Amino acid sequence: MKKRNNRTRKSNQNDEVLQVLANSPNKALNYKQIGAQVPQISYKEVSQILEQLVNDNKIKQPEIGKYVFERLAVDEIIGKLDFNARGDAYLMVENLDDDIKIKSGDTLDSFDGDEVAVKLSYTKGKTKPRAFVTRVITRARETYVGTVSAGGNSFFVIPDGHKIHTDFYVPKERMNGATDGDKVIFKYRDWPAKAKNPYAEIHTILGRSGENTAEMHAIVAEFGFDTQFSDALEQEAELLPKKISAEEIAKREDFRKITTFTIDPADAKDFDDALSFQILPNGNIELGVHIADVSHYVTPGDIIDQEAVDRATSVYLVDRTIPMLPERLSNELCSLRPHEESLTFSAIFELDHKGAVKKYRFAKTVIYSDHRFSYEDAQEVIATKVGPYASELETMNNIALELKNARYKNGAINFETTEFRFVLDDKGVPTAVIPKVRKDAHKMIEEYMLLANKYVAMHLYTKNDKMPLPYRVHEQPSVEKMTEFAETALEFGHKIDISSNKAYSASINEMVAKIDGTIEGDILQPLAIRSMEKAYYTSKKIGHFGLAFDYYAHFTSPIRRYPDLITHRMLQDYLTKHKSFDYGNVEKMASHSSKQEQKATSAERASIKYKQVEYMSNFKGEEFDGIISGVTDWGIFVEIVENKCEGMVRLRDMKGDHYTFLPEKKKVIGDRTKKTFSMGQQVRIRVKNTDLAKRNIDFMFVEQD
Repeated sequence: MKKRNNRTRKSNQNDEVLQVLANSPNKALNYKQIGAQVPQISYKEVSQILEQLVNDNKIKQPEIGKYVFERLAVDEIIGKLDFNARGDAYLMVENLDDDIKIKSGDTLDSFDGDEVAVKLSYTKGKTKPRAFVTRVITRARETYVGTVSAGGNSFFVIPDGHKIHTDFYVPKERMNGATDGDKVIFKYRDWPAKAKNPYAEIHTILGRSGENTAEMHAIVAEFGFDTQFSDALEQEAELLPKKISAEEIAKREDFRKITTFTIDPADAKDFDDALSFQILPNGNIELGVHIADVSHYVTPGDIIDQEAVDRATSVYLVDRTIPMLPERLSNELCSLRPHEESLTFSAIFELDHKGAVKKYRFAKTVIYSDHRFSYEDAQEVIATKVGPYASELETMNNIALELKNARYKNGAINFETTEFRFVLDDKGVPTAVIPKVRKDAHKMIEEYMLLANKYVAMHLYTKNDKMPLPYRVHEQPSVEKMTEFAETALEFGHKIDISSNKAYSASINEMVAKIDGTIEGDILQPLAIRSMEKAYYTSKKIGHFGLAFDYYAHFTSPIRRYPDLITHRMLQDYLTKHKSFDYGNVEKMASHSSKQEQKATSAERASIKYKQVEYMSNFKGEEFDGIISGVTDWGIFVEIVENKCEGMVRLRDMKGDHYTFLPEKKKVIGDRTKKTFSMGQQVRIRVKNTDLAKRNIDFMFVEQD
């Protein structure tokens, strides 16, 4: 407890020193001038605090020994808006460390994601200015999603989600056939100066609000994806030949007589990877990682490729997939279906029984899939050693375990968080939530995919003049984030070593091994994941911290990820000494793919959240054990232990005290009782309310009502 009090005191001292400088903005002061105004802090501490504030970019040091709090000396700041659930917005500005908060009444006619100009207004003695949106430069979107609501002779659209905080008025002549209760895509038209609401026009009727397909399509549209392909593109895909010509087979390495099978989810329709297995005369294993040769069918710049570039990824919702490629390709021509010949691009490894790579090569190949396993089927064979290809699966699994152990020894991080899936009825309504169980079959496939991805990236970087691939990179976490998590873990009795990246990874793995499958694991593993940076695509080779790989790119899923297709083309270019497209666009494509991936992830989460709300609507008034998963200045997020459904306890609903959010401590504290609520804390909640339109679940603390 003493350490926490010391941290609090240090934070308060930093604020006091910063306030002294803010009281004299743009005026340079030395540490003695500052220290004279905070006599309770020693000169030595003032000097240390000033250094820290400079390092944090909160103040400037124009010359040695002089410090100044600089106001942003510009008439306007340009940035993009990120709205929260209360209607406040944050201006995200490139090269500015901290976002600028804009209160709900100062956002003018802007919406979430818009690029806007903002004016700052300073008040003496305040360290942060008041910000006002002065004009909208670029609208983030032309269309939005919502539900039509009729009020008398007037029609409005209530937007989905919680990012837009006004209803849109729709004149009758612009309803375009929509009626009260329809789920629609609508187009923003304008916001007249004296109008209370912005004006809109109905663009597409998706169906009735609350109907499953309409709601899922609404989520897809909300995040800018399309559920359909154009007729021209579908026609182009249908023209692609199904039959593999003898001439094409003759160009490829033939694996059709080598044992080959796929292992995928039971409900999978697109099989984009297969494994082949044979024992070599020297006793080593030749293992082939065979990936659907999408690049054979999709050429740079054609209509299918242009659409794939734009989408960049498939989108996985709770009950459906919105594919990157049309089904003619994803489910037919490029799917490695059982008992069929398929064209593949392969990474072929010679491995000893300890998982050491003795040789490797890459080749365009033709395969014949002898068997299709579901993960459950493969796991049964691995566990019982009985069934199709039992000997092959046993050997492959043993080698995969060696590969995994070598990764962890090298500094890879092992997170084993429990994910849940919904059981849906024939109308798409969730009837149960059950855990997804990852067993050896899943992990085996993962290891061989990682191996292929790693070696493709390493080969192209080292053998081809540092080729600018769309690398998949994961930067090391900041010292600040590692320290913050280490302090949290210590409160649970776990010592996290942050002296080096490898030490940090090793101590997290040690902790995970102890807490996996426990309530403590449910608390600490998500917090550990949040301490990490997010992976993304770039043409710069940075490495992958979480996997402990110096080289890493995506190669194994070109059906559903465009960066993999780029990697296929670049590997083929290297093998044939031919350049098939402009490599100068790789960074642009990588950046676009990262953004599309983020949007696809958001869409997936929105569909999960919708089903969570739909499911929990059956449990109003019931109590559950939960874990605090987030704290904000308007409420406390709580995740239910048994099903991972997340809701919020709003501060305004908490009785018996006034509660204040302390952002630097990531906790909420009662002003009178000093009762605290912080990340990872175990609580008991009652379901208060659910709102499908806003995708919100409201909880109450049991001891608070």
